Amino acid sequence: MSRAPEFILTLSCRDRTGIVYAISGLLYQGGCNIIDSQQFGDLQGEDATGLFFMRVHFAAPPHLASVEALQTLFAHTRAQYDMDLHLYPVAQRARLLLMVSQHGHCLNDLLFRWRSGQLEVDIAGVVSNHPDFAELARSYGLPYHHLPLPTGSDAQTKRAQEQQVEALIERERVDLVVLARYMQILSAEFCQALKGRAINIHHSFLPSFKGARPYFQAHARGVKLIGATAHYVTPQLDEGPIIEQDVQRVDHAMSAEDFTAVGRDIECVVLARAVRWHVERRVLLNGHKSVIFR
Repeated sequence: MSRAPEFILTLSCRDRTGIVYAISGLLYQGGCNIIDSQQFGDLQGEDATGLFFMRVHFAAPPHLASVEALQTLFAHTRAQYDMDLHLYPVAQRARLLLMVSQHGHCLNDLLFRWRSGQLEVDIAGVVSNHPDFAELARSYGLPYHHLPLPTGSDAQTKRAQEQQVEALIERERVDLVVLARYMQILSAEFCQALKGRAINIHHSFLPSFKGARPYFQAHARGVKLIGATAHYVTPQLDEGPIIEQDVQRVDHAMSAEDFTAVGRDIECVVLARAVRWHVERRVLLNGHKSVIFR
């Protein structure tokens, strides 16, 4: 007996009564089986958006075993509540493009998780402005796209390089771009093209030490906690919606190099979590914030 196809439904809309009842009722009437359901209303605090968010993982019967059929099922309710509603087949793996410069720890970590089955995605390739990790990519059977940016490249040169990446994203049908320590500031045009589908790992617990050598800055200030932040890419540098953060305690006996080693470990874990939650459709954008259904 074949297993019923599974789907993820995500939605956001103005919070009002009857939303959960309407969604669960439609799934019941359609013969679907709800496997997991989570919801959140952003109603408290001065910065509350008044929005309702929901994620439902369900199995569908044969007559609803396509996104098109399910969209028809939800069409009236979507319009009634003015929902931003999306449906995703669980069996359809997200396609990733990884970007890196000269620090390869996050790239190496993601590749290992992918190869070992911990991260259920397809990787279209690796892009870098340096040649350093070509052999690493090839050892995983992945194409390596070396798109150099000479020191001092002007905005026009950088934009031309970004357009090469955009063409690659379109050609390879990439769903998510992961900046695995890609140390280039992206143009506003590139950020807009990747809105909601590009994740960056910031080597600091934002907002915190910015600029070069953040762990050395932290060490000089005698901090007791260091961390990392994974966030969506926006034209505003390092200010996109935060997906995940983590910290680890450090002390006076550790060197700046020790801080860096600890920080790199945290970066790997935080980025991997953010990528996994995104591809599992657990992240819903809420203005400048995000809702994470873990």
